[in-house]
Amino acid sequence: MLKEFKEFAMRGNVLDMAVGIIIGGAFGTIVKSLVADVIMPPIGLLLGGVDFSDLFVTLKEGTVAGPYATLATAQEAGAVVISYGVFINAVISFLIVAFAVFLLIRSVNKMQREKEAEPAPAEATNKECPRCYSTILIKATRCPHCTSELV
Repeated sequence: MLKEFKEFAMRGNVLDMAVGIIIGGAFGTIVKSLVADVIMPPIGLLLGGVDFSDLFVTLKEGTVAGPYATLATAQEAGAVVISYGVFINAVISFLIVAFAVFLLIRSVNKMQREKEAEPAPAEATNKECPRCYSTILIKATRCPHCTSELV
């Protein structure tokens, strides 16, 4: 059973899938950092210093009465909140990942179309006589050199 499991785990598809999942996880971390640390601060600055991750609506106050300056303080106080700013960040992250995947798939499809568009090898116009080994036209039914009939 252990030998069979090893054969299964070492198949190319399983290893490719594992590598894809690991790379996907790392890519997700990079995109999350890109959104949170690079894209959202300038957008927040343009919108008057708004930090999207701290946008929330308090549904019920916690043990310490509000108003709460940040989402973290509201959660520490035990308040029930809808953190729509975190959702906005997640949507932007998704859009960036979707766009990156779109660009990747687009380039792969373009390479496949170029490969399919490559001209097929030219069909042979000549053949060799089986008797005298002379080069003759492929449509010939009789060799012009040795006059043997061709099948």
